[in-house]
Amino acid sequence: MGVLEIIIGVLVLLVSIVVIGVVLLQQGHRAGINGAISGAADTFLSKTKARTADAKLARMTKFIAIGFFVVVLAANIICAVL
Repeated sequence: MGVLEIIIGVLVLLVSIVVIGVVLLQQGHRAGINGAISGAADTFLSKTKARTADAKLARMTKFIAIGFFVVVLAANIICAVL
């Protein structure tokens, strides 16, 4: 096992821990009985949903997941070449 393979393995491990952490920080999206009663009412919270912390975490999760796939693909390509 070469030094490059160890570095790539550590990088994949760190990115995967970050993905797990960001996913666990997000809230669940269950409407429950409140969603059935209120329907699709426009409230102040629904209008500012794009600026909430949960929306930022959801956006961050997408970018980190894409980065994770890029790192894993790069690791496979590099290890196949070596």
